[in-house]
Amino acid sequence: MLLNLIYNAVYKKKKLFALLIDPGKINNKTLQKTVLQATEFGADILFVGGSIVNDYIDDTILFIKSFTNIPVFLFPGNLLQLSKHADGVILLSLISGRNPELLIGNHVSAAFMLKKTGIEIIPTGYIIIGNNNQSAVSYMSNTLPIPDNKPEIVVATALAGEMLGLKLIYLEAGSGVNNPVNVDTIKKVKNEVEVPLVVGGGLKDIHAIDSACKAGADIIVIGNSIENDISLLKPFIEKVHSY
Repeated sequence: MLLNLIYNAVYKKKKLFALLIDPGKINNKTLQKTVLQATEFGADILFVGGSIVNDYIDDTILFIKSFTNIPVFLFPGNLLQLSKHADGVILLSLISGRNPELLIGNHVSAAFMLKKTGIEIIPTGYIIIGNNNQSAVSYMSNTLPIPDNKPEIVVATALAGEMLGLKLIYLEAGSGVNNPVNVDTIKKVKNEVEVPLVVGGGLKDIHAIDSACKAGADIIVIGNSIENDISLLKPFIEKVHSY
């Protein structure tokens, strides 16, 4: 189970690398190359999902799994991005916003469907941070991010999510943004919560990844940067695994 893998890694003070694949942004030829390289270089997790609805999530999952044994987990942007062929799902509750559908509404609608799949479900507190109100995540979720100069609100939100029983806390700067989550914010959240900490968005170079790892991120998620330049995959994975 992925959650056990994550908790074991945290216990051993190891960092994990997750590659986020958006099926709407990649063709099969590029996808195959990306998955094969992710496998060769030792990526720990593959997340699959995106902001835009598509009707080929099953085919994408099966295609990916034909090339790798890396755990493939859904990172759903909507209820149509569910598949019984995945190893599991990162069940996101957008606790930084006040959109009831993304806090609990969609989860209720999908509950029976998810249970029927039998895949692993990891309840995750999703926190959007930053001053860019027009990131794809913010726009599609109809919520505002927590300003990056308000770390106390981020920490309180993360604590509340942990107290509610969420198994991971995910700090998200947004896809394609210029600035990642502030390292001071990562440190403060890490000092207060005990569940594993996931950090993604805006991590475009080795320095940013190194800073996030040093600040306390347990899992680094990279998507947009690899879409733009697959040659970054190896050095990014090596940096995360250097801890």
